[in-house]
Amino acid sequence: MEIVSVLALVVASLALLLTVVALRRTQRGRGAGADALPDDVHGLRQEVAALKREAGDALRHLAVVRYDAFGDMGGHLSWSLALLDDGGHGVVVTSIHGRSEARTYAKNISGWACEQQLSPEEEEAITHARPG
Repeated sequence: MEIVSVLALVVASLALLLTVVALRRTQRGRGAGADALPDDVHGLRQEVAALKREAGDALRHLAVVRYDAFGDMGGHLSWSLALLDDGGHGVVVTSIHGRSEARTYAKNISGWACEQQLSPEEEEAITHARPG
């Protein structure tokens, strides 16, 4: 039984030694941080940064507010839709539905604000579209 214990200790020591050697090789292979990364990784980082810059101009913040524009109508057929980029530039589109007609309006939004007067529903759509 004593021989088995000694043999197990030798095998465990050998496994520990191999683990330490493998760990050192892995750390040496990584180099000195980001400077040791291959060129293709640097290229990928540049592409990701360019995509982030382009995405800032995309109309990716949106919200829809549905409502009844007139008291005698139901179904929330009127709506205001805000389509904005990261800087709050874009458009708010409103469609007001009545019994015999529907009207659609578009207003430019710049910096989360509008030069024209906004309806409460349009303001609500812009507020809901704003991140954070």
